[in-house]
Amino acid sequence: MKKIFNLSKIILSAGLLLLTMNSCKNETKNSKDVAKNKVKKDSTLLHDATSIKLSEIQIGKLELMNGSSEDVKKFAETLLADHKKSLNDLKMLAIDKTITIPTSINDEGRKEYDSLNKVSGADFDKKFIDMMTEGHNEAIDKMTQISKEATDDDIKEWASEQIVLLTNHYKEAKKLQQKMDSNT
Repeated sequence: MKKIFNLSKIILSAGLLLLTMNSCKNETKNSKDVAKNKVKKDSTLLHDATSIKLSEIQIGKLELMNGSSEDVKKFAETLLADHKKSLNDLKMLAIDKTITIPTSINDEGRKEYDSLNKVSGADFDKKFIDMMTEGHNEAIDKMTQISKEATDDDIKEWASEQIVLLTNHYKEAKKLQQKMDSNT
């Protein structure tokens, strides 16, 4: 009887050991899945941010080539300098986090660029400023989302810094927009 009791204890102990090891194995798998999902989310957020920066840069260059208002061109120069620096910082962040980001303007940015490229003169400047006002408002919303939803603290910090920059651009675009609207 004692042998059966000892055998039962051994079998029960082995069973508990297997269950414990199996649950640890699942925990590791779940941890890997969570980490993978975090990287994927951050990757998507940085991809979106890069698309915004690339579009702003291309559209700003177009303003410098085709615009007629010196005030608007000056604003475009500021945009270009700020967004190029932001994009460079973003590239370094992506490299550090081993996240691949786009290197060219996306379809939405291309459509905006093409629609702006169809107008000229004062209409061009007006459309550019309208696009910058709307675009920067949307970019502020996107950076706010990134600063809250990113899982990486460096990405959150970068996005928070962008909110300040984009808010300044938005305010300047809004002033130019109001000035242009009062002149018509």
